[in-house]
Amino acid sequence: MPPLAVFDLDGTLVDSAPDIHAALDRLMARLGRPGFARAEVTRMIGDGVRVLVQRACAARDLPFGEAALAAFTADYTAHAAAKTRPFAGIPAALAALEAAGWRFALCTNKPVAATEALLAALALPVRFAAIGGGDSFPTRKPDPAHLLATVAAAGGTPDQAVMIGDHRNDVAAAIGAGMPALFAAWGYGLPEMAAGAAAIAERPAALPALLAEFRQRRG
Repeated sequence: MPPLAVFDLDGTLVDSAPDIHAALDRLMARLGRPGFARAEVTRMIGDGVRVLVQRACAARDLPFGEAALAAFTADYTAHAAAKTRPFAGIPAALAALEAAGWRFALCTNKPVAATEALLAALALPVRFAAIGGGDSFPTRKPDPAHLLATVAAAGGTPDQAVMIGDHRNDVAAAIGAGMPALFAAWGYGLPEMAAGAAAIAERPAALPALLAEFRQRRG
């Protein structure tokens, strides 16, 4: 069976912080609160849209409510690709991995609708065999069940899969699933979030060689 590279989305494949930032600022403006600095926003990303909005509301002394969550989700989904772009080097790395025989899946805490809208707009150079979004299964990262369900949906097995992500949730999910984790150091996660990862990729161009090493080790 061909090996499977399971990618996180935000902070790993794409720099989505500009559009998440803009949507949060629009939400705050509607609620009569000031917006955020970019660094504040990147620290909020990684645990799904509900936690993102909860953190944003808490940072501006606002009570969290379902109406705020629904408003943000609809607004962000409609504008998810306004400024979001793949990180430099990602398209070339994906193309090289595909040429080397890798298949691909996405395991993200972002809702599926926003994920699919973003992918359609960006037209990344590969096809994803499965998309495990934050609302695809009963659990989400760091629960390994989210990652395992995504691998299964892609027709893969954990012993032939690698998780690539920039957040501690990616590393924790991979460890729990019995899979190696490759930490994407160019993303939004802090360096200490790489603890437990099998390897660290400083830039996307390093992915083909690192994944080739994993493949060789696993036979």
